[in-house]
Formats: sequence, structure tokens, C-alpha cells
Amino acid sequence: MPCGAGSGAAPARQQQVPKAVSFVESIIHEALPRHPCGLHLHRQRHPTRRLTTHPHPSTIAWPDPLRGQAFDTWLRAAGAAHGLLPASLRSASSDASFRRYFRIDGNTCGKAGGGAVRSFIVMDAPPALEDVRPFVTVSAMLLAAGLNAPQVLAQDPAQGFLLLTDLGSELYLDTLQDAQRRADLPAADTLMRDALHALVQWQTRADASALPAYDDALLRRELALFPDWCVTRELCVIWSPADQAVWADTCDLLVRSALAQPVVAVHRDYMPRNLMVCRDAAVEIDRTRGRNIDLTGRPCNPGILDFQDAVRGPVSYDLASLLRDAFISWDEEQEIDWAVRYWQAARQAGLAVPDDFGEFWRQVEWMGLQRHLKVLGIFCRLKHRDNKPKYSEDLPRFFAYAHKVASRYNALRPFSRLLEPLMGVTRVEGFY
Repeated sequence: MPCGAGSGAAPARQQQVPKAVSFVESIIHEALPRHPCGLHLHRQRHPTRRLTTHPHPSTIAWPDPLRGQAFDTWLRAAGAAHGLLPASLRSASSDASFRRYFRIDGNTCGKAGGGAVRSFIVMDAPPALEDVRPFVTVSAMLLAAGLNAPQVLAQDPAQGFLLLTDLGSELYLDTLQDAQRRADLPAADTLMRDALHALVQWQTRADASALPAYDDALLRRELALFPDWCVTRELCVIWSPADQAVWADTCDLLVRSALAQPVVAVHRDYMPRNLMVCRDAAVEIDRTRGRNIDLTGRPCNPGILDFQDAVRGPVSYDLASLLRDAFISWDEEQEIDWAVRYWQAARQAGLAVPDDFGEFWRQVEWMGLQRHLKVLGIFCRLKHRDNKPKYSEDLPRFFAYAHKVASRYNALRPFSRLLEPLMGVTRVEGFY
């Protein structure tokens, strides 16, 4: 198919795309032997309510009847142990590629019939396309680190079925966007500080040794998505040998910076779209850590999702993902304020971040640039290969992130000039 062709694509060399908008599918990662999708959960606002009957059976469709039968058999066994109400099964996710998530009610006493009920999440992940074992492994890591993640209550990895606890329906992203609309910075600040504390806790308490390495090969495979899908396919631009040399130098700089950093557990998509506001439980303030803790001692905010692609890699990666997100942007002054708070907490916790905040901020920016170039390529691939053109609406946000960083540092300035024609920008040099 020619460059620029695909669902909703125009044949022009440069394409104007609308202002960025939010949507409901997580970034798809590269180079791991599975095809992850985001875990996007929705449930009733209250965690517990009185039992209600469901007179009609579930309307979940199964393209493969045999898989549907296998699911029913597994659900009956899980339901007996957890008091699940099969007729309450309903969809709980949208725009998932291979995984599907359902919500189902169950009795708090663990027996069907009578009493209060709460909701659970069921994952359906066809084993030919998905491997649920990384999800199970990383869920256990997060919980062992004292963080709030879905607990796996029942599992059949061979068939790709999991029963999970339900973290609710209030996304960080929705709440932060609402705070921005209302100019309520204190509300946003409270959520972001919780996320920063949780990040430090993840990095200091999780044993990353069993996770896949975020190594030179993976970093470069991700970077290659940008010229392959964004430059060549989306924008129909062919780089000259000189342009390709600039790109190669830029990749070397970014990879070298990433690999020089301390290695920790990396969520790999630690952004507001994958964090849940968990305020249903009765809470008290833990004064020593400055965090909300539910009355059982378990941290209740944020709930953490979409972690199955965790790796061991650069300490700055998840912070860059959180501060310069795919779906919400902040003034740089606010980004730096939160970065300083993270940096101070990380040093106090014993993480080997640089003593000089300026050097640490450079690491964050360069790591963010690597991520944003990857995402530019992925969003264009989703448009052209996967027939999801809506993703291209967020290209301007990522070009702006990338150009801001590249134009700020002397070593990356040649790359900023390479980006400008792709953005439709003409540079005017002034001499005074």
C-alpha cells in the first residue's frame, strides 16, 4: 500500500490533524512475545450493594463457540468458590485488541444467593494471542510491594481466563482532566503526589531481576518505529543519507543515556490512563509516609493497571511517562515541581539518581523523547496497519514534546531540525 494510504488517510505529503483528544486504548508495546491491550475497568460507584437479580442470561458474544463453552465451564468452577452470579456477566472494557474484560457480581460471603454483593473483573485472553502469565507475575510483584493492583483470585493460564478484584471506575485521567477544566491544581497535585509516592515504592520494593531487560536491542527496535511508520508511511518522507546519519546519532545518544541509568522495575505505561482513583474504602492518613492508607493497611490510591509489559530498565522511564502523558499535558513549571518531589523522595529512599537535579531532569527529558518517538511510530502503525485512524489525532502533542526536548540540548539540535519539516514548521534563522 502506498505511503499515507490507509483508513482515513489523505495522500498528501503533509497532513494536518486535529487537536489531540482522549481515547480508550493503551499504547501497544513492541518486542515482547505477546500483544498486550489496556485493562480498562468500569464499575458501579459503590463497592458493595444489596443483591439484585438478573432475570436475563449474559449477552456476551463468543465468536468461537468452543471457547465460550470452555469459559462457561471455568466460570462455574470459579463461581462456586467466590459466589459469582453468572447472569450478571457484562462487558467492562472497550477497544481491546485481543484481551476482553468482563464485570461480574459475587456475594461477599462467597455463596450464591442473598446478602450484599460486590463486583469482580474477568479477563478473557485467547492463549494463541495473549499470555496471561506476565500479568499474574507482575500483579503479585505490585501487591508484594504494598501497592494497589488487581489481585488474581482464580486463574487458568492455559486457557487465558483470570478472575480479578475490581479497582473501580474512576480513572486518574478523567479526574485530572476535570481538575484542569476547573483550574483545581490542588486536586491534581494530590493525585499526582500519590502516584509519585507509589512509583518510588514500586522502584524500591519490587525485585526486577526476573523481568525482561529494557536493553539496547529493545530500545532501538522501539525507536525504529518512528522512521518506519511515521516518517515514511504516514508523512511520505524519504530521508537523505545526511538525515539518516542525524537519526543514527540521535538514537545512539538516547540509548546511551537510557542504559547509563540505574536499573529498576519499569511499569512501561505508568500514565494517568492506567491509574485508578481508589477512594471507596474508608481511609486514614499515614503521617509517616504522607499517603492515604485504607483501614486494612493497604494503600488505596492509585490503583495500578496495564502492567503486564513491565521490564527492568531506566529509573527515569516511568516518571517521564507520568509527567508527559499521551492524553494530558502540564505546564513545564508544574512538571518540574513534580519531578523535584520525585527526585527528593527517590534519593531519600536510596535510589541512585544523580545528585544534581539538572542532570536528572536531562535524563527524564531524553528518556521521554525516546518514548515519544516510539509512540509516534506506534500511533501511525495503528492507523495504517490496524485500521484505527483516531490515534493520529494525537500526533501534534508528541511532535511538540519531541521538538521541545530536541531543540533544548546542543547534542540533539540537529534532530530538532530534522523534525521541523515533518511538523510543517519552517525555521527562520536570525542574526543580530
